[in-house]
Amino acid sequence: MGQRGLYPAIEPSDSGLLPVGDGDEIYWEVCGNPAGKPAVFLHGGPGGGASAAHRRLFDPEAYRIVLFDQRNCGRSRPHAGNAEIDLAANTTANLVADIEALREHLGIDRWLVFGGSWGSTLALAYSQAHPDRVTELVLRGVFLALDVGDPWCYAEGGASRLHPDAWERFRAPIPEDERGDYLAAYTRRLTDPDPAVHVPAAHDWNRWGSTLGALLPRPESKDTDRYAVAHARLENRYLRNGCFLDSGQLLRDADQIRDIPGVIVNGRYDLLTPPDGAWALHRAWPASELHIVPDAGHAFDEPGTLHRLIEATDRYRP
Repeated sequence: MGQRGLYPAIEPSDSGLLPVGDGDEIYWEVCGNPAGKPAVFLHGGPGGGASAAHRRLFDPEAYRIVLFDQRNCGRSRPHAGNAEIDLAANTTANLVADIEALREHLGIDRWLVFGGSWGSTLALAYSQAHPDRVTELVLRGVFLALDVGDPWCYAEGGASRLHPDAWERFRAPIPEDERGDYLAAYTRRLTDPDPAVHVPAAHDWNRWGSTLGALLPRPESKDTDRYAVAHARLENRYLRNGCFLDSGQLLRDADQIRDIPGVIVNGRYDLLTPPDGAWALHRAWPASELHIVPDAGHAFDEPGTLHRLIEATDRYRP
């Protein structure tokens, strides 16, 4: 059999906004077979959003597919693209609670949990907190949040050595006396109330992440200011706070998911989430199956990665 691709495009059969406290509402949608096996997709970022392509990772005849936008991004509200929005309630613990609230709201007993990039972090945190609610795990681009501040991506001498031209664009707006801590430097700009400061900072932040996001160059994204600000604010907030997890928490608590079967997929040349994280998780979680794709970076739709992801959801369909 050749490499697997996305299933045909589908539209939601139901959607809504779920209040989750603190004045926040999360957008959710359901598509596929209403009587099918429940599966929930957790998007990346933090601060990204679910897309129509994510619906297509599952066989719509077999799965009841649940997608949602995490707090303050995508179609959820209020939106972090408004620089005046307080993000204090946007924490990993609250996002885990949101997933559980959505499960209860939809009347689902147990479901397959699929997460990519930051979504893999959230999928692990949720599954370790609620292992009895998870039938299987499918994880792509594993991020374990082991290093506070992520020095590989956001400090001199890491991924910057592989993309020195793009790194120069990222560091250029930061005065030399602030270059010892790029996360803090960008935090100051992303939290500045002046759009003339935080909007270009957001685009600079996201452009650097996009550079690291695929094995081969892609056309530069034409993000709206609203999306760029929300994504950059939330991603920066989580990284400078260790993703609101204890140091090493996701590996420490891997025993909580020891009996949950799962598949881990990681690109060999993934610069955002290098494969050492996937390897460490696989060693700590014996029920997992690891696939390191030899000709892939971080993006979920690179052919080898996509093939393994579709293969995994097909394996677990009823």
